[in-house]
Amino acid sequence: MPIVKQGREYRALQDFSLVPREGENDAYIVRGTAVVFNTPTVLFEYDGIQYKEIIDRNAFDGCDMSDVIFNYNHGGKVVARLRNKTLTLDLTSRGLDMEADLSGTTAGRELYEEIDGGYIDKMSFSFSVRESSYDNVTHTRTITKVKKLYDVSAVDIPAYSETSISARGFFEEEHSKELAALEQVRRRRLLIARIRTYPKQH
Repeated sequence: MPIVKQGREYRALQDFSLVPREGENDAYIVRGTAVVFNTPTVLFEYDGIQYKEIIDRNAFDGCDMSDVIFNYNHGGKVVARLRNKTLTLDLTSRGLDMEADLSGTTAGRELYEEIDGGYIDKMSFSFSVRESSYDNVTHTRTITKVKKLYDVSAVDIPAYSETSISARGFFEEEHSKELAALEQVRRRRLLIARIRTYPKQH
């Protein structure tokens, strides 16, 4: 299991799609949508409350994507990367699309075969947040600025556990704030009720 590096957050992605191969010499290419914009996703549930996240359409404006890598479970060998053009990223109105050519290394070709065989069928990405906002009525965090995108990874666990681990700190803090605010309201109401029951002075 990979270690959650400080400051990084991890999110599970959708399924891969494979570019059909017509011959053995064809490129080992995988495609997918790394990030879907403006779509609420439940990341954390606490005391029956669902905490959601939205990644804003403009969150990647100014993001450091200078050398994003593609690997396995955020810790395996690098099998494609932006710097040598074996990984490409494309920002669209819907989200951030990725395409990786895994033909350049033995590990990459083996990973492609595992994806092709259905053994590995999910992706995840890791990033750090520059700016976000939180709506305590809808319990929704909106990421408005991503500071850095580190990697896009093939993962073997569909409900990738690091997603909830990295989100937990933020949402637990917000949950604590909400409980404190509710307690303050409760105490204020009790105080008002007590004042109203005091006998009037004549």
